[in-house]
Amino acid sequence: MPRISSVSTWQPSPALPGFACLKTSAAWPVWSGSTTKEIKFQGMPKKAATRLWHRARDFDRQTRQAGKHGGAVGHTALQVLHALLFDFLNYTTGRLDPSQAAIARKANVCPRTVANAIKRLRDLGILNWVRRCAESWKDGRFVLEQETNAYAVLPATQWRGYRPPMEMPPPHSDTWGATPPLPSLVAQAAAEQQHGGSLRSMAGILDADPSDGLAMALARLARSIEARDS
Repeated sequence: MPRISSVSTWQPSPALPGFACLKTSAAWPVWSGSTTKEIKFQGMPKKAATRLWHRARDFDRQTRQAGKHGGAVGHTALQVLHALLFDFLNYTTGRLDPSQAAIARKANVCPRTVANAIKRLRDLGILNWVRRCAESWKDGRFVLEQETNAYAVLPATQWRGYRPPMEMPPPHSDTWGATPPLPSLVAQAAAEQQHGGSLRSMAGILDADPSDGLAMALARLARSIEARDS
């Protein structure tokens, strides 16, 4: 019985009449998962971007371990994130699609470092990106060409392992615009004495409120002591 080979060979189809036989090639040189669809960016105000940057630095400080340099984010990833947020992000449209070479120039690192940094940011849930490619025709052939990635900085609520800081509760509605109470006249006079104030200045403070009987009595005592000593 003849042996059947498990490997099949592919033969090109014969050219159709009037058409030259087209050359075949391997897969287009684009990354797998690249999309040709239009990316919809979302705008981010600069204040929001600045808030995310400070949260990322806090994240790195939170996860720093004794004897080790940096935390979970790392110095170079923070540099790359800073470049994305403040050198390339369009705050109005949200467009964020620089090349890794451009990021490397702004972050002052090499392109290989940028590749590692954006992977770390993605693994932490700080950054996400979509690979893109574009359709075109060259020499009568349909081809796909790789384009730069489309990036998005995610909200801090999606960061893995990040603990947001405790938010201070807002003041009670009854205290809006309220000024803190001043210390009593006696306490103010005592503070004046501690700072080397004279009996006359202490008496002037105690006389500020005629309805305060104790303060008025102490003011008279201070003046009598001053008159006796003089």
